[in-house]
Amino acid sequence: MRNLFEPTTAGEVRDRLAKLRPDAKRQWGKMHVAQMLAHCSAWMEMAIGLKSPPRSLAGRIFGGVAKSRVLKAASLPHNMPTDKSLAVTDPREFLAERQRLLALTDRFASGGPEKCTKHPHTFFGPMTPAEWATMAYQHLDHHLRQFGA
Repeated sequence: MRNLFEPTTAGEVRDRLAKLRPDAKRQWGKMHVAQMLAHCSAWMEMAIGLKSPPRSLAGRIFGGVAKSRVLKAASLPHNMPTDKSLAVTDPREFLAERQRLLALTDRFASGGPEKCTKHPHTFFGPMTPAEWATMAYQHLDHHLRQFGA
């Protein structure tokens, strides 16, 4: 499974982010492209340990089973629920959000397993650095495909 600790994978994500345009149209979901970038940044802040939202009740009940399925999946399904702490509904500025996500992605990828959060994921619960790196790639890939990148 691909993960964001792999330099080639991190480079591919960086290239895809660079190709993303402010007028990109979503293929599913509700967010506009700049909101998606802000949402992905919030997720990366959680993976790095800059944010530590509490576990959701649904995550405590279903998170472990869901985690194993998601980690084995080739790609994430469309319209998955988003934790309220990661939801972005206000207008955002595309270039600033893209730069912020690029910086956070680089920070996560270059930090490696040692710099990965030890805090549980808000839904999936405890995750190893390898699981965080795999999920980081899957999450970014999902949203880049959402906007055709």
